[in-house]
Amino acid sequence: MRCVIARYPFELTKGGVLASMKGVRPEPVTGESVTIGRHRYPVKQVGQVVTRQDRRDFTAVEVTRAMTRLGFTCHGRPGTAPVGVDGPTPLRAASAPLGGTGSTTA
Repeated sequence: MRCVIARYPFELTKGGVLASMKGVRPEPVTGESVTIGRHRYPVKQVGQVVTRQDRRDFTAVEVTRAMTRLGFTCHGRPGTAPVGVDGPTPLRAASAPLGGTGSTTA
């Protein structure tokens, strides 16, 4: 998959990212992160390993977008739901005590 990170084009594949991150010890997660294999890595660490660029040259959003498109699970700040996972909507929250699912379809 072609993606642009820090104004440079990269041809990334899921297998290529897995191979690049193999044997890399995850740093402590303090912000956005991505699950690769059995480990959860900070997004900036993954971007640095995959692109071989300095972390100051790209944003976490650029790497998160690329990793999501490749099929990896990305997470926001620690303790939040993964990016792209539907949380409780106001309709679901309001209908839960009534036993409803919050679905508007019949």
